[in-house]
Amino acid sequence: MKRILLASTSTVYGGTYLSYLQDELIDFFTGIDEILFVPYARPSGITHDEYTQIAQQFFNRVGKRIVGLHTFADPKKAIRQAKAIFTGGGNTFVLVNQLYGLEVMDVLREAVENGTLYMGTSAGSNIAGQTMQTTNDMPIVYPPSFKTLGLVPFNINPHYLDPDPKSKHKGETRETRIKEFHVFNDTPVIGLREGSWLRMEDEKVSLKGDLTARIFLKGQEPYESTEILL
Repeated sequence: MKRILLASTSTVYGGTYLSYLQDELIDFFTGIDEILFVPYARPSGITHDEYTQIAQQFFNRVGKRIVGLHTFADPKKAIRQAKAIFTGGGNTFVLVNQLYGLEVMDVLREAVENGTLYMGTSAGSNIAGQTMQTTNDMPIVYPPSFKTLGLVPFNINPHYLDPDPKSKHKGETRETRIKEFHVFNDTPVIGLREGSWLRMEDEKVSLKGDLTARIFLKGQEPYESTEILL
C-alpha cells in the first residue's frame, strides 16, 4: 500500500521550516523513528550536510532522527532498507539529475510502491508525478530524462500562483505555462497552492490545507476543487 505526503512548500509565509505541517507529520510518521532524507535538490546551492541539518532541526521537535542519503556508500541499499523517506525541495533539475546519476530512481519508486513511506516538499513533490515537466525551476543542469517516479497519476505544479490583476507584469502566468504543457502532453496537472498538501493512502488522494487546488486537464478549462478525482 502506498503512503505518500506531498506538500507544495516546506515553509509558509510567517512560519518556520515544516512548522505548518507538524501535526500532519506526527500522524504520518507514527511508529517511525528514523527517516532517510534526500538532500539533492540543494535549495540556494547549500551543501547536502547543511540541508540535512535543517531537516533534522525540525524533526528533533517531533522525536525523529534524520539520516542523509548522501552519507551512505550504497544509496540503493539505504533506500531499500528505509522505512520512511523524505525528499526536500530546491531545484528539481538538480534533484532528478542526481537520482539518475546514482541509478536510484527506479529503486526509490519500487520502495514506495512496496510500502515505504514517502514525503516530498516542492521538488520532492514534483518527482512523485509522472514527469518533472511542470516544475517552476531553472534548468541549471541537464538530467538524462524528465520522467520521474510516477507514484501518482498526475503532475504537480508546486507553489501555484493565481494571476494578480493588479500586477503590471504581462508575461506568462502559471496557468499559461500549464496550458502550453498540455499542447504536447496529456498528463493532468494539479496546481498546489502554498500551505496545501496531498496525502495518499493506497490509491486514494486527499487534498489538505485550507485552499482548493487548481485542476488542469488537456482540452478542458481548469477548475477549482477540494477533491482529487483523477
